[in-house]
Amino acid sequence: MAKRQAPGARHIGTSETDGLLVSVAAGSQDAFDRLYDAAAGPVYGIAYRVLQDAAHAEEVTQEVMLEVWQRAPRYRPESGHAITWMMTIAHHRAVDRVRTLRRSAERERAVSQHESTLAFDDVMETVEALGEREQVRSCLKELTAELRLPVVLAYYQGLTHTEIAAALSLPLGTVKSRLRRALTQLRHCLGAPP
Repeated sequence: MAKRQAPGARHIGTSETDGLLVSVAAGSQDAFDRLYDAAAGPVYGIAYRVLQDAAHAEEVTQEVMLEVWQRAPRYRPESGHAITWMMTIAHHRAVDRVRTLRRSAERERAVSQHESTLAFDDVMETVEALGEREQVRSCLKELTAELRLPVVLAYYQGLTHTEIAAALSLPLGTVKSRLRRALTQLRHCLGAPP
């Protein structure tokens, strides 16, 4: 899309544009309407050339024209033509938009990459933990009942050696001996070095 101009708008010269901007600075809404009709197309053209996106170019055009309305009192005709001043604002706003869009895309890409890495890591840890748990269960089943019971009471129920001895009506030394033998067999079953 090349140039956008309001219906019925006509091309005006630089001196007339300069005069309109001076009137806008004085608060004339009518002058702003005429200036908008004359300048919105070229402003849109600059924004579109920089952004290569119609929707963003339209947004930038609206922002620029609002800024022209707000900053009109700062315009000095002796510093240059009004249209040049407005095109400079348009170019700056379009470049700012490109930078903002790039930063936003980079943030989204980084967050997406981080989330997928985290999700994969979480799944891997869960799978590994489940695999290890299953392997421990399988090795526990290989123990005799007299060796398995103290291990279950100690590591799954959280009982102390003394509490296990009382619960099984065994001497404390026997409980410790059975736990030591059970852990040795578990290490061997799990493939850990002795």
